[in-house]
Amino acid sequence: MGFDQYHEPPEELSQKVRTFARMITSLIEEAEAIGWYEQRISVEKDPQARAIMKNAQGEEFKHFGMDLEFLLRQKKDWRAELKEILFTTGDIVKAGERGEKKVD
Repeated sequence: MGFDQYHEPPEELSQKVRTFARMITSLIEEAEAIGWYEQRISVEKDPQARAIMKNAQGEEFKHFGMDLEFLLRQKKDWRAELKEILFTTGDIVKAGERGEKKVD
């Protein structure tokens, strides 16, 4: 695996920014794994194999949540915006617009 998550010279980036980049990469990898498991589960015929895959997907989802929480603790504006979107009901786009206005 390469370390192409940097778009600037890593030696010029602070430790905090490098950690942030690593966590973003982790979040992306967890999301990809969740998607891969979703595809596998949808075509797997063996019930036991499917159950194992669902369990593994749940672990990936937990890791995704932990990565996201770490990032939100670093970016207070992101947290404020997502509070208007996540765990709400109604129109998601309108909730996003409300969150965006709250941060602006």
